[in-house]
Amino acid sequence: MESLLDTLLATFPPVELVAAVFTLACVWLTIRQNLWCWPTGLVGAGVYAVVFFQARLLSDAALQVVFIVLQVYGWHHWLYGGKDGRNTLPVSDIAPKEAALWAAVIAAGTVLVGRLTTEMGAALPYWDAFTTVVSLVAQYLMARKVVQSFLLWMTVDVVAVGIYATKALYLTAGLYAVFLCLATLGYLNWRRARRLQDRLAVA
Repeated sequence: MESLLDTLLATFPPVELVAAVFTLACVWLTIRQNLWCWPTGLVGAGVYAVVFFQARLLSDAALQVVFIVLQVYGWHHWLYGGKDGRNTLPVSDIAPKEAALWAAVIAAGTVLVGRLTTEMGAALPYWDAFTTVVSLVAQYLMARKVVQSFLLWMTVDVVAVGIYATKALYLTAGLYAVFLCLATLGYLNWRRARRLQDRLAVA
């Protein structure tokens, strides 16, 4: 075990390694609808803010700051977001009209953030902006336990692998490839949970 840890520390920056481990744990716990995903995600977001700022991925760095706020919101909402304000939040689907609205927000947000970060000297500004905006929407919908949030995360993961590999953040690129697999698993698990809720409601 020590040799594996030594190899990882010698290959990747320690800060990036810590961020990757906590973020991976956060995703796995989220799939399982475990409340510990939120404090774990708080640590991951905080450390990744440093990693992305150092890589001049300014949209991603700012995103982590917003994630910290959303982690707190999600933690509270999962605990008390039930119908009576006391029960835990159930899994749900997004309505078509709301999905169309979020698509418009993503398109407009990508253009706006891309232009802003271009002027700030960001690397890959529009690709970075796209993953930033989609991630924000996905994180918000995940805090509401919307099944389709995982579809957005799958989109982010595909684009992010290319971005981070280009910036030589190879551990993070590999991590997002793993995230893609986990997001697929998460979608299937939450979809199954949603169907189970419907069957129990009818019964």
